[in-house]
Parts: sequence; structure tokens; C-alpha cells
Amino acid sequence: MATSLTTTPAQLFDLSGKVAVVTGGSRGIGRAVVEGLAAAGADVVIASRKLDNCRAVAAEVERATGRKALAIATNVSHWDDCDRLVDTVYDAFGACHVLVSNAGLSPLYPDLASVTEALYDKTHAVNAKGPFRLATLFGTRMHADDGGSIINVSTAGSLRPDVHDLPYAMAKASLNALTLGLAGAWAPKVRANVVLPGAFDTDVAKAWSPEQKQRACELNPMGRIGQPQDLVGLCVFLASDASGYINGAQILADGGAFRTL
Repeated sequence: MATSLTTTPAQLFDLSGKVAVVTGGSRGIGRAVVEGLAAAGADVVIASRKLDNCRAVAAEVERATGRKALAIATNVSHWDDCDRLVDTVYDAFGACHVLVSNAGLSPLYPDLASVTEALYDKTHAVNAKGPFRLATLFGTRMHADDGGSIINVSTAGSLRPDVHDLPYAMAKASLNALTLGLAGAWAPKVRANVVLPGAFDTDVAKAWSPEQKQRACELNPMGRIGQPQDLVGLCVFLASDASGYINGAQILADGGAFRTL
């Protein structure tokens, strides 16, 4: 969208009249992004596996912001669930302007040889296969309508993988590649960008020892790891007209931890 000199920053970031879908939206980064998008004026769809959790977030969002919030139980690793999510969103709202593929999974394993086929396939299905299906379906409809923004949540580890979460990093690297492909699929009406968080204080970090968390903080120039709220402003920006010329970008959100890339 072209802007004029009379367009204010508040207008650029305003999401009023928009519908935003966030997968993995019932907790952690996803929940924070849902709340931020609603606060910016968007009606929101909270998609996650556990319907009760989605409903609780939807009720809180509606109470706090006055925006419409729809809870939809979705396991993004299943294409049928992805298809149903898209159809349900369009039945309820008639449109989707923002897709945030945030749902993620990083199972633990003792060593690389212990990685089972089931663990590998499940990790890829949640982190790459599901976002592919959702992006192709939502993106096609966005292009046929008024356009939109696709935001994929990857990981900084996809750029510097190690042995401790290799299937996860590989799947997220696929998500990065998907984003670059999507940036040319329906432009200029539909933009696609990927956010790469570093270490964040989410469910994944709960498995860390105190020493691991302390070490992550010490290695970060900011002196801490990320909090879910740290991604809200970036996602609102990418969802809004303020980022109208940002397409195919890979944006690190890591406090500078990967600054030597």
C-alpha cells in the first residue's frame, strides 16, 4: 500500500477491520502475538490443539480489547485440520488478512542416533508441513481478495544448528525456504516474512537447567533471553501497512546473540 505524507504512524500500524490467524496461539509467543494484534485492532483466531486453552485466551482477548476472538482446535501437523481451519475462518469472518504460523515442536532426545522416525516426522509435520499447507491455502485466498501478510515464526537456530535440536532446526530451515518462495508467489498483494527468535523463555526453555539458562543470558548482549512480549511489536509491524515494502525478509529477534552470523 502506498502512503501519503498525511498518513500517520498510528494509521500505518492500525489493524482495524483485519482478521488475523495465529497458530500455537494459546500460550507463549503465540498468545502474546494474539493479544498484540487484537490491541492493534484486529479480530483474531486462536488456533491450537487444546480447545479449552484457546477458548480461555479468546474470552480474555474479547474482554480486554473488545475485538472478536474465535477459538479453533487445530493440530497443524494434519492437513485435514489445516483445511478445516481455513474453511472455518472464512465461514466466520469471510476473510483472512494475516497468518502467523507460530506453532512449533522441539522434542528432546539423548543423542542423534536415538532420533526415531516418528520423532523426526512429527517435528517436520508441525514446524514445516503444516505451515506450508496453511500458507498455500490462506495465501491463495488472500491473493484473490484484498491481499495480506504471512508471518512465519522460525528460530535463529536454523541458521546455526547443533546436535541438540537438529530435526527441529532442519524443519525450521525448511520454513525459512518456504517463506522465500512465498515472497514471490502472490506479490505484491501478499507478503511473506520470517521471524527468527533466539533463546526465549517459553515451554522449550522449561527443560533447561538453571545453568543452561544462566549461560544463555550471559552470552546475550542484552543480558537476558527473550520474553514472548518481545516479538509482539515486530509481528504487529509485519502484519500492518507499516511494513508494506517488507517482503521475503528474515528478521533475527535474538538480542544480538547471533550477531556474528
